[in-house]
Amino acid sequence: MTLADMETLVYARPASLTEMPTHYCPGCTHGVAHRLIAEVIDEMNLRERTIGVASVGCSVFAYNYFDFDWVQAPHGRAPAMATGIKRVLPDRLVITYQGDGDMASIGMGEVVHAAARGENITVFFINNANYGMTGGQMAPTTLPGQKTTTSPHGRDVETQGYPVRAAELISTLEGASYVVRRSLHDPKNIRLAKKAIRLALETQVRGLGFSMVELLSICPTNWGMTPVQSLKWLEEHMIPYFPLGDYKVHPAVAEIKV
Repeated sequence: MTLADMETLVYARPASLTEMPTHYCPGCTHGVAHRLIAEVIDEMNLRERTIGVASVGCSVFAYNYFDFDWVQAPHGRAPAMATGIKRVLPDRLVITYQGDGDMASIGMGEVVHAAARGENITVFFINNANYGMTGGQMAPTTLPGQKTTTSPHGRDVETQGYPVRAAELISTLEGASYVVRRSLHDPKNIRLAKKAIRLALETQVRGLGFSMVELLSICPTNWGMTPVQSLKWLEEHMIPYFPLGDYKVHPAVAEIKV
């Protein structure tokens, strides 16, 4: 066997990702989510048909990293903008990429009504339990007792309420066809997340209605931890409160083999 025979490429940048250096903090799993979405779009040969809608938050520069068409939505309004795009261009694959502050706070009304209407779009929801871009303030997904810059003594449910479980909430709506929660904290769960991303996009391609994948993610900088500590914290604290699993799967989606 020659050296040339041994030099088999097994890992490369997806065509749907640009070579732009990332602005994300070290250890942030937004980059993992980006890669998974890009890989699936490439594997489905959908890059030329895809339109992404960027949110406001850490993910605001998504259009710099993905090599397909993007538009920028006002804060929380990505599902509304995606609705308009999909209705005007029904042959396109339309996705939104949103954080917990954008989607679960100011944008909650938008995503709930898009799901209730059964809009044939796909939402990728990154849940890292805080407002990452603006300094680590308490978010709708901040855990009880979790310390943030605006809950320095920990989230007090008596005065600040309980975290929003978005996947469970959206799954109750008639128009939602595929709603799941996955995590990005280890290789096994990353592989499961990629499969969920594929099924969410297949849901849209087959015209089955609204789909959403919630991805538990880490924020080492604002959590005040190393990336390794953050991965462990997510596993030990976030998953018990935000259980992984399938919350709603249309029968036609359940039959799809990926």
